[in-house]
Amino acid sequence: MTRPLRILIGCETSGIARRAFDAQGHDVWSCDIAPAEDGSNRHILCDIRDGILEWGWDLLVVMHPPCTRLCRSGRRWMSGPGKWTNPKKLPKGRSLDDLRTEFELGVSVFTACWNAPIECVAIENPEMNDLAKDRMPEDLPRPQMVQPFWFGEPAYKSTGWYLRALPELVETNRLTEPKRNTDEWKRWNRIHRMPPGPDRARLRSRSFPGMMTAAADQWTTHTMERIAA
Repeated sequence: MTRPLRILIGCETSGIARRAFDAQGHDVWSCDIAPAEDGSNRHILCDIRDGILEWGWDLLVVMHPPCTRLCRSGRRWMSGPGKWTNPKKLPKGRSLDDLRTEFELGVSVFTACWNAPIECVAIENPEMNDLAKDRMPEDLPRPQMVQPFWFGEPAYKSTGWYLRALPELVETNRLTEPKRNTDEWKRWNRIHRMPPGPDRARLRSRSFPGMMTAAADQWTTHTMERIAA
């Protein structure tokens, strides 16, 4: 295969993943309902469910789909004991209808991306709670869980990758972990220690350049080999 891959980076505004895959020399575009932070002209302003998945891509990498209500940590707000019973408590200022609307959005975006007519797919998402798993496609595997420090980034953030027709990421530059409760260890935990604020969710979800460089190198190589076979 001599032509560049056509790659879509979904649900990303930072441009970190787009630039990493673009550095491999491929035809790379990002999309999101919000503009690109770097002002790139290779960013499409749209809902990823509005037809763009059918534009003939070879590789789809979805960075930050709505996952707050799908992940394990969000389960307590969705239901009490059992499934879909009334939760004991709700987030301040939120209704159960609000949360279930967000849950349905997360399910819709995730399943649309997983079922997209694209050869190779990677979706970044935490490991899901049981309510979300019940709504997922039957062929969805368990996620590969990785850490930024496997790729030269001095940080802790357990990151899940749901992969279809792609290999698990191989660590490239594993750093030695600092001793617990040292100042360096606290710096590595800065994402978890981030104070509340309007930008907290956006900043916590930002990609790590080292991880995305590894993903771009490993997944484009695999995709090219698979398509050429």
